[in-house]
Amino acid sequence: MPATPFLVDRRALVRSFNRAGAQYERRAHLQRRVRADLLERLQYFSLEPGCVLDLGAASCASTLLLRERFPRAWLLGIDIAEGMLRAMPVARWPWQRSALQRVCADAAALPLQARSCDLVFSNLMLHWCDRPSLVFAEIARVLKPGGLLLFSTFGPDTLGELRLAWAAADEGSHVSDFIDMQELGDEIMRAGLAEPVLDVEHHRVHFPDARALMQELRQLGARHVAQARARGLTGRRRLALMLDAYERRREPKGLPATFEVICGAAFAGDGPPRAAQGAGSPHEFAIPVSALRRPRS
Repeated sequence: MPATPFLVDRRALVRSFNRAGAQYERRAHLQRRVRADLLERLQYFSLEPGCVLDLGAASCASTLLLRERFPRAWLLGIDIAEGMLRAMPVARWPWQRSALQRVCADAAALPLQARSCDLVFSNLMLHWCDRPSLVFAEIARVLKPGGLLLFSTFGPDTLGELRLAWAAADEGSHVSDFIDMQELGDEIMRAGLAEPVLDVEHHRVHFPDARALMQELRQLGARHVAQARARGLTGRRRLALMLDAYERRREPKGLPATFEVICGAAFAGDGPPRAAQGAGSPHEFAIPVSALRRPRS
């Protein structure tokens, strides 16, 4: 039998992230690490953007850092959850609020004119989109010729330990599905974006127990919001089976949770790519031959 397609309950998604807005940045330890790596990669592209879009901006921490990097650019932070956008720190001075706008909108239906952005930056947002083809098509539409897309998203190994632990308890859907790197590359190409380059890195985080992991996910707004998820309360027996199955994976540091992070870059068509030489680790970032980086010492 074919697998049930992964479809997101959009109302549940928005509700979950609206609730998490006030505490999101305080809890988003891994998100900050991935964001820092993604921002570092910008130095290897020759960019002087007039308009920068932070797609899936959450509480706009990335947007503010992008403004520091590109002080002359117009910054736009878009997120589907208004509660997240409202959590952006309030600027002390009027000039700190200038050239930065927040917009509550869907990444698959951007309220922007075609060819209006020079850079689209997206940190750990795409895995919440059950039809990434629509998102990539919108990104291709709003990017100017030669404009850059730089993104990160979670891959299919993410929360594999939790998925297997739940599988020992029942056959229900408890963990979101995540698109793999090959499919992402295909979707990018189909959208008309050029020179897609992707790489993957696995992060292993430890928690005192499975309940602590699930609590952190809830506090981040990262609840399981598949339409096919079980809607009732989880019975004590099934929960105990899951906890026991996960406990058997305990390591000296605690219970492991794997997060597969896929990073990618692509350019809008009808223009020359704007990549520059630099230094980096080839197993972390794969880019065209014309823009290879030297290994770090």
